[in-house]
Amino acid sequence: MSEKLRSNINLKEPRWDQGTFLGRAKHFFMVTDPRNVLLSSEELEAARTIVENYKHGKVQPGLTEDELWKAKYIYDSAFHPDTGEKMILIGRMSAQVPMNMTITGCMLTFYRTTPAVVFWQWANQSFNAVVNYTNRSGDAPLTVGQLGTAYVSATTGAVVTALGLKSLTKHLPSLIARFVPFAAVAAANCINIPLMRQRELKFGIPVADINGNRLGESQKAAQQAIAQVVVSRIGMAVPAMGTLGPNSIPPVIMNALEKRAFLKRFPFFNAPIQVGLVGLSLVFATPLCCALFPQKSSMKVSRLEPELQAKILSSNPGINVVYFNKGL
Repeated sequence: MSEKLRSNINLKEPRWDQGTFLGRAKHFFMVTDPRNVLLSSEELEAARTIVENYKHGKVQPGLTEDELWKAKYIYDSAFHPDTGEKMILIGRMSAQVPMNMTITGCMLTFYRTTPAVVFWQWANQSFNAVVNYTNRSGDAPLTVGQLGTAYVSATTGAVVTALGLKSLTKHLPSLIARFVPFAAVAAANCINIPLMRQRELKFGIPVADINGNRLGESQKAAQQAIAQVVVSRIGMAVPAMGTLGPNSIPPVIMNALEKRAFLKRFPFFNAPIQVGLVGLSLVFATPLCCALFPQKSSMKVSRLEPELQAKILSSNPGINVVYFNKGL
């Protein structure tokens, strides 16, 4: 091993303590860094080579600990933690800010007509479906039929929800109407995520001991994982940080700006300003809301299905807690 590098760095775990919100926030600021989207395939493969070589005791001459962790986070940003496969570009968490700032900015700008609401809600939920599939937990594949059914159900439910909420605000002040897209997104997440990950709810997700040894599949763990992801995603859309969260700020600012002479004279600046405000919000909202729960979630054995409890206790009687990847 290189003299500059310790030989006992655990690359299976994040660099910072995941038992604290601050540690998880630091971790997810790295994972969701939008700059990772710009990395080439060669750079991603180079990072994977560094990480995998280190795990097998081989280190490039002169490699430092900071460089190793940088490679680890580049690797984590592009490769699925369970399957090891390279994830779809727009489905990666590092693509959340650029993709969401564009879609959400347009949702907030073009919210007055029904066709616009339908199109942008469909676009948003189609993007969410890709993200939910890409960041699912476990390593079991979905068939084309299962994926298609989940996609149609999720996007249809989300669009119907958005239209229903829009119809309720026809006679409300314009500022309240501006919050309809976010309310629709929040409600749609409760539909989209469980549907896109329905296979996990039906067959369970892998649970393991503290050392990563697989113990079986649990539907109870899948329910907890998906519930935590739903809460985090709603948090990204409507962060509850005081009276006005980061994503509550763009509608308030835009409502004020539209009353000024500048946007009345130059209305084509509406969408770019909206997109920029949303992007600034998401840079912070995305990692902070991902950090609400540890990605390596845990559950007491006593809360698992009776059959799985019996299986674990018969072969591993000393285990009281199991761990699983909740997805993102």
